[in-house]
Amino acid sequence: MILYGRNPVREALRGRRAASVAEVWATRGAAREPWLAGVPGVRAAAAEEIAERCGSGAHQGVCARAGEYPYAAADDLLAGEAPLLVALDQVQDPQNLGSICRTAECAGAAGVVIPERRAVEVTPAVCKASAGAVEHLPIARVRNLADFLADAREAGCWCYGASPAGDGAPERASGGHAAVAYDAPDYRGGGVVLVLGSEGAGLRPRVSKACDQLVALPVLGRIESLGVAAAAAAILYEILQNRRAQA
Repeated sequence: MILYGRNPVREALRGRRAASVAEVWATRGAAREPWLAGVPGVRAAAAEEIAERCGSGAHQGVCARAGEYPYAAADDLLAGEAPLLVALDQVQDPQNLGSICRTAECAGAAGVVIPERRAVEVTPAVCKASAGAVEHLPIARVRNLADFLADAREAGCWCYGASPAGDGAPERASGGHAAVAYDAPDYRGGGVVLVLGSEGAGLRPRVSKACDQLVALPVLGRIESLGVAAAAAAILYEILQNRRAQA
């Protein structure tokens, strides 16, 4: 995998893939970055060469060859004490996955879970959009997301699905649950899995039914709903604030 961008390469050099970073190419300006000092194998390269290697002009003067992304085991994520997890139902935009991973890492989440099929995986574009957060945040791939949520509930987690209800009032969603305002639940009673649907269709019915509760953000303007990455950020920080209040 060819990583590109200063943050993704820097975090790869100090994250879980550090040992797999074999080569780094940098322009003269990027090579002066303090975090590249002492890194073996840094090669000087023109911006055009770096763009050709990584296939993107958004490289910020640096790219690196790293090993394949090391996915975590879903069971390991559930084994933590009262974990905060994010589960994504067929999110397909690399920018959305990267942005959600960046927010999840900053909010102290224990990991992200994505399906194996019909969903974007961790690519260099996702690494760039996450600003390198994926190098520190465990990400697991599962065959069936609804089955994972059932396992999470057995492990003592509460599963909350994000509903597109626009005004925060109770609304009957496709899974049969009534959505409540996003700040109504008490997120302090054990592990929490925040489940978000795809960019267009939202949560699939079986995934929605596997949740304990649906929650909705208020949308007071003329646009019908927030994007999935923005919704993830708003709800994650509500969960964080709620859980920190207990501490």
